[in-house]
Amino acid sequence: MAGDQDSALRKFVAPEFVFGEGSSRLAAQYAANLGARRPMLVTDQGLIAAGWADKLRSQLETAGFDCVVYSQITPNPKDYEVMAGAKIYAEKGCDALVALGGGSVLDCAKGIGVVIACGGDILAYEGVDTVECALPPMVCVPTTSGSSADVSQFAIISDTIRKVKIALVSKMLVPDVSLLDPLLTTTMSAALTAETGVDALTHSIEAYVSNASSPVTDLFALEAMRLVRGYLVRAVRVAGDIEARSKMCLASLDAGLAFSNAILGAVHGMAHSLGGSLDLPHGECNAILLGPVIAYNFSSAPERYREVARALGCVVDGAPDGEVRDCLLAAIGQLRVDVGITRNLADLGVTRADIPHLAELAMQDPCLLTNPRKPTQADIEAIYEAAL
Repeated sequence: MAGDQDSALRKFVAPEFVFGEGSSRLAAQYAANLGARRPMLVTDQGLIAAGWADKLRSQLETAGFDCVVYSQITPNPKDYEVMAGAKIYAEKGCDALVALGGGSVLDCAKGIGVVIACGGDILAYEGVDTVECALPPMVCVPTTSGSSADVSQFAIISDTIRKVKIALVSKMLVPDVSLLDPLLTTTMSAALTAETGVDALTHSIEAYVSNASSPVTDLFALEAMRLVRGYLVRAVRVAGDIEARSKMCLASLDAGLAFSNAILGAVHGMAHSLGGSLDLPHGECNAILLGPVIAYNFSSAPERYREVARALGCVVDGAPDGEVRDCLLAAIGQLRVDVGITRNLADLGVTRADIPHLAELAMQDPCLLTNPRKPTQADIEAIYEAAL
C-alpha cells in the first residue's frame, strides 16, 4: 500500500536540462562541451518532414561537426532499429548522440548508446540495473510533451521475436542534458498532442500512488497533474498556443522527474503489453487503461487518490472515498472526451481472446512492482475486460 514515505530511504536522479523557447539551439554547444566531434543525430521521418531535423543538422554542421543522421525509427522502437543504428554509429566513427524526437526516438537513441557502450544485443539488457557501462555523451531534444524519456532512467524497446516490450531501467540511461524547447512541439498533430499529454498525466498519477514515491517525487507529480488539467485541452485545440505548449513541456518534465524516481504502475505495465504484442499507440493505451486501473487500485491508496482528484479539480473535502473515486474517474473520462481520445481497446482491435496472453505479459513487467495494489493475472485480465 502506498503510504507516508517521508522517512523512507530514497534517491533522486535527474539530468541537466534547459527549459524554454530557443533552448534547442544550444544542442551544438552542449555537444561540444561533451567532447563530440562526429555526433549521430537520431531522429525520424516525421521530424525530417516537419523541418526540425534539417534545422538541427544545419546548426551542428555550422558549428563544425561532421554529423551522421539515423532516422529509420518507427513508433514503439524495434530491437532491429536499435541494432541498425548502433552498426551505423560504429561504422561511421561517431562519438556522441543527439536525439531529436518523441519517446520512440529517444528510447532508440538510448538503446544505441547501450549497445555501443556495452556490446552485444540490446535485448540482453532487459531489466533493472543491467547496464553497467557509461553510455556515449547524449543530448536530448524532445519534440513531444509526454514521454519524458529525455529525463528518465527508462528505455522501452520492442522485442520483435517475442512480441513484447522490454524495459531497461538504469541511471546509466539518464541523458547528459535535455533541451526542452516548446517551439518544437507546435508541429505535433492534435491527436499526438492529446496522446502524449495523457501519457504525462499517467506518469504523474502512477508516480504519486507508487509504493516507491517520496516527498520529492510527490512535488513534481502533483504539479504535473495540475499543469495537464490546466493546459492540455488548449494545446490540443490550438497548435500555436505557445503558452499551452510551454506548460505541457513543463508538465512532461515534472512527470518525468517523478516517475523516473518513483517508477510507475499497472497502467504502464499493461500498456507495454499492448504495445509489444499488438504494436498499439502507447499514449492512447494509457488513456484507455487509466480509469479502469484507478478503479482497481483506489481502495489500496484512497488518500493518495484523493490528492490526485484534488489536483484534477475535484471537490474532495469531506467527501467519502466512493464519491472521490467516482469524481476522479469522471474527471479523467471528461478529459479524454475533451481531447478526443474516445476509443476503447476493442476499437483498437483487441479481442477477449487476446486478454490472457496480454495479461501474462503484463504480469512480467517491472512497472507492476511499484503498483499500490499487487494484482493477480485474473485481476489484470478483468481490467483489460473493463477497457474493451
